[in-house]
Amino acid sequence: MDYALKVENLCKVYENTDFKLDNVTFSIPKGSILGFVGKNGAGKSSTINAILNIIKKNSGTVKFFGYDMTDDAISIKEDIGVVFDTVNFNQDLTAKNIEKILSDIYTNWDKDLFFSYLEKFKIPSDKKIKTFSRGMTMKFSISIALSHKARFLILDEATAGLDPVVREEILDTFLDFVEDENNSILISSHISSDLEKIADYIAVIDDGKIILTESKDALIYEYGIARMKRNDFDKLQKSEYISYRQRGLQIEALISDKVSFSKKYPNITIDVTSIDEILPLITKGEQIK
Repeated sequence: MDYALKVENLCKVYENTDFKLDNVTFSIPKGSILGFVGKNGAGKSSTINAILNIIKKNSGTVKFFGYDMTDDAISIKEDIGVVFDTVNFNQDLTAKNIEKILSDIYTNWDKDLFFSYLEKFKIPSDKKIKTFSRGMTMKFSISIALSHKARFLILDEATAGLDPVVREEILDTFLDFVEDENNSILISSHISSDLEKIADYIAVIDDGKIILTESKDALIYEYGIARMKRNDFDKLQKSEYISYRQRGLQIEALISDKVSFSKKYPNITIDVTSIDEILPLITKGEQIK
């Protein structure tokens, strides 16, 4: 398989804190979208910053399109578009001002494409950024990322705080982007419904560790949550569930193959699940080693 991004055993230790990135490993095939999820403080932004060399990793490798990501990897950086949840440009600048700056920075900058995105997203080119709404700001950042012919987008909470109509518009833009099978996306988000719409794969991080990577379709259609009493749970083999937690008198167990499980245990209730329901089970539940 041809990968747009491979992260292997990425480690970052922070002084004066117990938190660290602990052998973070995941990969993104070309032409696909990976949703990166986890609670606040789990390590999503730290991982993204380490991938981009914004912070220095202690060990591990990061490869974009098969090449190591280093400070000197200018050509790789040209191929990456990054959208954070804030815009770091001078707030007194206009889109026209910024376009002139970016045209001198990016070798593959496409002025016409940039202004076509501004028109598509209804973003004024002659108004200061500080007058933009949250939605306009995000669409402006996405317009920049797409206008220097990036092949890989990294989006850190790019849809947070946006109304559903604006989010839908942005998600459609991302899907259009990966119609070209050379293009790929890493997107972190707290909005699991967004990831269920567009992601091909899901990676879950907790306390600096990747605790689950899986295709989105498998999570939605093959995984399930089995709900049972303690005496039924004690009959299960550890290999038959991923994690579990007790809620009152009932135990919930995360199952990776609900069809096979139901055939073996027809008297145990097993429900279809969602990313929102899976996350608490694998981050707060008891993990099976």
